[in-house]
Amino acid sequence: MRTAFTRKLLAWWARAARDLPWRKTRDPYRVLVSEFMLQQTQVSRVAEYYPRFLERFPDLETLARARPRAVREAWDGLGYYARASNLHALARVVSRDHDGTLPDEPEELIKLPGVGRYTAGAVATFAYEKPVPAVDTNVSRVLRRVFWRSNHAPRTTHRVLWNLAAALVPKSGKSAWKFNQAVMELGALICVARKPRCPECPVRPVCRTGKSRRTDAAGENRSSKNR
Repeated sequence: MRTAFTRKLLAWWARAARDLPWRKTRDPYRVLVSEFMLQQTQVSRVAEYYPRFLERFPDLETLARARPRAVREAWDGLGYYARASNLHALARVVSRDHDGTLPDEPEELIKLPGVGRYTAGAVATFAYEKPVPAVDTNVSRVLRRVFWRSNHAPRTTHRVLWNLAAALVPKSGKSAWKFNQAVMELGALICVARKPRCPECPVRPVCRTGKSRRTDAAGENRSSKNR
């Protein structure tokens, strides 16, 4: 089931992936900026602010030297301003303690200001092509539905989901990059929170929730015909 899921997911990604600017780079700083911006903000809004922020602060050292007020101004309109403060603090820590180079391992990234487990995994895989998991809200939802039928995941969900994601991520760095992008994309476009688009889902044949929905729909159709 896991192999089939990965194969179908990557085949769909190859033909359906959105053309987003942060997917065209492996520059750690630019990946980091995109991940901070994408926290609790719609992709369309980030796509608007991302190039403007990078034009003003094109690299980590420039951001580290900036005044807090300038960073706040560049972030104005995106909301959740603690993200801007954390990003600025992170740039200063990396400039001071890491010679201006972002660490490439999740265990080191997570020690930086504003970086949680997901962001650490995302930067490691999207910037450095490390074969590590990155479980955000979209990924969590997809894995729950595919492998446990909607909300029937075990109680130790957080740990179990991260372990499953780690087992699913391909060992090749380039394939890991694609896989993590693809499963997030599936959650953003198809396996959405309120009304999942199961009939359009490329992994429905191996999805426990998708199969159950199909069975329920077939049962309803048979029942209506018998009336």
